[in-house]
Amino acid sequence: MAGQSRKWMILVATIWIQAFTGTNFDFSAYSSYLKSVLGISQGQLNYLAVASDLGKVFGWSSGLTLMYFPLWVVLFMAAFMGLLGYGIQWLLIRDVLTLPYFLVFLLCLLAGCSICWFNTVCFVLCNQNFPAHRPLAISLTVSYNGVSAALYALAANAIDPSSDALYLLLNALIPLLTSVVSLIPILRQPSLDPLPPDAVRRDSLIFLLLNFLAVVTGIYLLVFGSTTTDGTTARILLSGAIFLLIFPLCIPGVVYAKNWFRTVHSSFHFDGSGLILVDADDLELHKELLSRHASSIGPIGNGSLTRLLSDNGSVIAITRQKTGEIEGCCQRMLVRDQLAMLGQEHPAGVLVCRIDFWLYYLAYFCGGTIGLVYSNNLGQIAQSLGQSSNTTTLLTLYSSFSFFGRLLSAVPDYIRAKFYFARTGWLTIALLPTPIAFFLLASSDSAVILHVGTALVGLSSGFIFAAAVSITSELFGPNSVGVNHNILITNIPVGSLVYGCLAALVYDANISPGLGNILMSDSAVCMGRQCYFLTFLLWGCISVLGLVCSMLLFFRTRHAYDLFEQNRISTQLY
Repeated sequence: MAGQSRKWMILVATIWIQAFTGTNFDFSAYSSYLKSVLGISQGQLNYLAVASDLGKVFGWSSGLTLMYFPLWVVLFMAAFMGLLGYGIQWLLIRDVLTLPYFLVFLLCLLAGCSICWFNTVCFVLCNQNFPAHRPLAISLTVSYNGVSAALYALAANAIDPSSDALYLLLNALIPLLTSVVSLIPILRQPSLDPLPPDAVRRDSLIFLLLNFLAVVTGIYLLVFGSTTTDGTTARILLSGAIFLLIFPLCIPGVVYAKNWFRTVHSSFHFDGSGLILVDADDLELHKELLSRHASSIGPIGNGSLTRLLSDNGSVIAITRQKTGEIEGCCQRMLVRDQLAMLGQEHPAGVLVCRIDFWLYYLAYFCGGTIGLVYSNNLGQIAQSLGQSSNTTTLLTLYSSFSFFGRLLSAVPDYIRAKFYFARTGWLTIALLPTPIAFFLLASSDSAVILHVGTALVGLSSGFIFAAAVSITSELFGPNSVGVNHNILITNIPVGSLVYGCLAALVYDANISPGLGNILMSDSAVCMGRQCYFLTFLLWGCISVLGLVCSMLLFFRTRHAYDLFEQNRISTQLY
C-alpha cells in the first residue's frame, strides 16, 4: 500500500513539473520588451520564437540520454538547459552582458529543448507508475502544462508587475526549483505489482477527483490570473494557486483510508461507466480478433468495410466491397491505402508513405501549430491594437483555455460507453473553433472580439496538443509512438517559421509614419488594425484547410475505430 501511495506523490510531482515548465507559452509577455531592447525587427523576433519551437526537433535526444543516465539526472539536465537559456537572456536584457543575435538564437533553442526534455521525463514517469491508466495520467499531467503562462503571470504580478524582464528570470529559476522539490518522490519510485480489478476502479475514481480539482484550478487561474491588484493581494492570489497545486498531495493519504474508499466506491458503479481506454493491450487483442475474423471469412480485398452485427453487438461477419464497385473520385480517395485496423505498428519508413499520416500532419500543422504561433504573437497583436496593458490578461486567457482544452481531450475516454465517437472525429470538432476565431479577429478590432478569439484558439490548440499522443498511438502503433510522434511534431518548428514569417512580413509592410506607427529603440512598431488583418484572414483560410484534412482523416479511419469498438464489445460478452 505504501508503494501505491508513493506513485500518487510521483503523479503530483509530475503535475508540478508540467505546470511550471511550459515556459514557451509566456513568450508574448516579454517579446515586445525583448524586441525593443535588442533593436530587432519583427521578422528577427519571429526567428527567436521559431528557435524555441525548433527545440522540439531535438526532443529525441532526451530519450537517447535516458538510455545512459537515471531519470533524475535527465530532469536536472533539462533544468540547467532552461537556466542557461533563459538566465543569460535575462542578463542580456539587464545590460549585464552583450551578445550577438546568433547567440541569442541559440539560447532560445536551448531553452526550447529543455521543455521537451521535461516532457519526456513526465511521460516516462506516467508510463512507469500508471500502466493501467496511462492515457488518463498523461492527459491530466499534460493539461497542467497549459497553465504555465497564467502561473507566471500571477508570480510576476506578485513580485513586480512593471518588469517584463522578470518573466525571463522566473523561467530560468522556477523549473530548477520545481525539479529540486520533485526529486525525493522520483528517487523513491515504488516497484508496482499488477493491480487487481478493484484497485483499478479505485484509481479511476482518484483520477476523476484529480480532474475535478484541475477544473477548479483552471477556473481560479482564469478569474484571478491576470487581475491587476496591489502587491499584497497579488501575493495572496499566488498563494491560492500554489495551494491548489499542493492540495493533490492529500491523495496519497486518502489511498491509505481503505474503508473510506470502499464506502465511496459503493456509491459509484464504474463497471461500464466509460473509463475504457485504448492502450497497448487492447490494441493487441483487437489485432488478434481481426486476424481470426480474416481467416474465417477468407482474403480481404481493397474497398470499404461492411459489418453485420447481431442484436447483442457481436461481430458476425466482415466483408468488403470491391473497389471497382465504388464510383467517384471522392470515394476512391477515402478508401485508397486505408488503415485496416487500429494499433498496427508503422516504422518511420512506412509512416511517411501513408496518406493518413500526411492528412494528420496537415491537420496538426494547420490547427494546433497555428494556434501556438498566434500565442507567440499575442504581445505584438495587443500592442498594435492599443491593448498593451491587456497583454497579461490575454496571455492568461489563452493559457487557461488551453488548459481546459487539454482537460477536455480526456472526455472521450470517460464517456466512451455512453457515447462512442472515433477520436479522429473529436479532433475534427476540436479544430472547428480555430477558423471561426481568426475570421472573427479579422472582422473587428474590438477588445471583446480579441478576448473571444484568443479563448477559442487556446481551447482548440490545447485539445489538439493533448489528444495527439493518443491519436498517434492508435493510428500508427503504441510501440512506435515515441519515434512517430516526434516525426509528427516536426510540423511545429516548420509552422512557427512559415506562419511567423507570414505575420512578420504583413506587420513590417504596414509600418509607415503616416499610420501612427512609432519607433522604440531603433525597432519599428506597427499600430492599427491593418498590422494583422491580412494575417488573420490567411491564418483563417489555412485553418480551414486543416479542418478539411481532419474530416478526410476521420472518414478514412472511422471504420478502424468502429471495428475496434465492436471487438471490444464482443469480448465483454464472453
